[in-house]
Amino acid sequence: QVQLVESGGGLVQAGGSLRLSCAASGRTFSLFAMGWFRQAPGKEREFVAGIDRSGRSTGYADSVKGRFTISRDNAKNTVYLQMNSLKPEDTAVYYCAAGSCGTWSARYLEVWGQGTLVTVSL
Repeated sequence: QVQLVESGGGLVQAGGSLRLSCAASGRTFSLFAMGWFRQAPGKEREFVAGIDRSGRSTGYADSVKGRFTISRDNAKNTVYLQMNSLKPEDTAVYYCAAGSCGTWSARYLEVWGQGTLVTVSL
């Protein structure tokens, strides 16, 4: 089973950048599709970005398209979320998740990290 640990969150001014990392334990990381999700205070969790097992296919929420980039390094068992041009509305706890079914759809993601807080100030 894969275990996930996110890092890289913090406080940043609007317009700034952060890179989140999600380190996975276990030797089967390359078999999992990965997704990033976020949950802002008082709101439901929402999809941010997803990437397939190989890293060749990615998907993004409309709200982050063109600003965020998801990538993975299977040799390092890590998935990344590069966040540029951050806005106050990006403030949330960001979670990574893994799914062995090959899709980053939330309903098929079996393992979730504990989350990392991103705060974007004006």
